[in-house]
Amino acid sequence: MKINTQATLKTCSESEVFESVLSLDNQNILELGCGDASLTRLIATTGEGRLITATEVDTIQHQKNKHIDDLPMVRFELAGSEDIPARDNSFDTVFMFKSLHHVPEALLDKALEEIKRVLKPGGLAYISEPIFSGDFNEVLRLFHNEEKVRAAAFFAIEKAVKTKQFSLVDELFFNTVINFENFTQFADRVITSTHSEHNLSEKSLSEVKQKFNASHGQNDGTFLIPIRVNLLQKN
Repeated sequence: MKINTQATLKTCSESEVFESVLSLDNQNILELGCGDASLTRLIATTGEGRLITATEVDTIQHQKNKHIDDLPMVRFELAGSEDIPARDNSFDTVFMFKSLHHVPEALLDKALEEIKRVLKPGGLAYISEPIFSGDFNEVLRLFHNEEKVRAAAFFAIEKAVKTKQFSLVDELFFNTVINFENFTQFADRVITSTHSEHNLSEKSLSEVKQKFNASHGQNDGTFLIPIRVNLLQKN
């Protein structure tokens, strides 16, 4: 297993990746840390017979998700991955999209144990995590350095494989794209997001804005986010 790769990465959407490696139709699916439910919606509406439980720990976002009324196959729950409100052997597939590193480090092992518990025998866990590199990361790390927590998430996955809780089916690397029209949009979507508190001083905000605008101009508003996916199977 590798925390990063030096290979040239293809650029694609996250959905292209998981649809290429998973068979999701007529499955019971759990998504942990669903955020604004954008990927939840893609999963639910792309195929057939996909029943989804989507959890979120951010109470503000969860309340917004509860008002989604056009996804009858999705049930939204307020819960963390370290305490999943489901019976043993309930799900065919578990997703975590860029959310494992948000779990407190002391609870990472418990979260992976919970994922194993709720997966059916032979079920699959698809865990994608942002790699600590790239232009967007250089902006983000000025006020929210995630190097330590992202590494902790990787090592927790590696430990779960080494201790044979899971088998590693595949490890994939790719770039996904994020776009911002300007710094104001970046600030709204990232700095003032409800799941984190970033209280930047005027000086720090100015430094972040300068770094963002420099990268934004070079990349025409587009940032490539390198992603690692660990596809695990319950043993």
